[in-house]
Amino acid sequence: MKSIAFNTHISAKFNIELENLRHSVMTMGGELEKQMVDTLYAIRHNHAGLAEQVILNDIKINSMEIQIDEECMRIIAKRHPTASDLRLVMTVSKTTADIERMGDEIERIAKLVTKNKLPHSEDIKSSMANIGDRVIHMMRGTFDAFARQDDDSALEVYDSDNIIDSEYKKLLTHIAAEMKKNTGDMEDWLEVLWALRSLERIGDRCKNICEYVVYLARGSDVRHVPLETLTRKIDEMGK
Repeated sequence: MKSIAFNTHISAKFNIELENLRHSVMTMGGELEKQMVDTLYAIRHNHAGLAEQVILNDIKINSMEIQIDEECMRIIAKRHPTASDLRLVMTVSKTTADIERMGDEIERIAKLVTKNKLPHSEDIKSSMANIGDRVIHMMRGTFDAFARQDDDSALEVYDSDNIIDSEYKKLLTHIAAEMKKNTGDMEDWLEVLWALRSLERIGDRCKNICEYVVYLARGSDVRHVPLETLTRKIDEMGK
């Protein structure tokens, strides 16, 4: 892990503002994690009331994104950050956008419960929840890497999305077989497929944030780079 040397500021208040900015992202991430945990509980126990609360709470995630964005703009306008400070502000802005979109995906999953569209197959429902558990683990690793600005951990979390993708594809195959047996429930199956897709997309959003952490630590934009190339590029930057 590379140690990030942030600029030394004459104004101690600027240091506090940057630290508060980071803390706000972690608070937003904590809210998101709770939303995901509650959604999985609602799926496993068919708890419509809890799922409805998840949907209502998405407003809080949206509000936090707006507040953090406004603070980022204020800091840019007032402090004119450069180098690592500017990378931090940009990373925070991009990260909160992905967190907000993850909140939207979680809301879509929760609606599977409120609409009473959960799959009748306990096997499929259990598999969805298990993928959700992996997603939560990935979210936690992502936010931990962000909090510690640890690009090594970010790369490990980035790689873990392969497992989620693999289980997602296996479950799709299983669902396709069930759809052939129960062609009369196509509308319900489509709702399940959209919810499952949302789970997979959350993993992709976590990968985005991991890329931002590498950018924050190394100052190099590694988006849209294959993992093998990304790892080699990191090595070339001084590991």
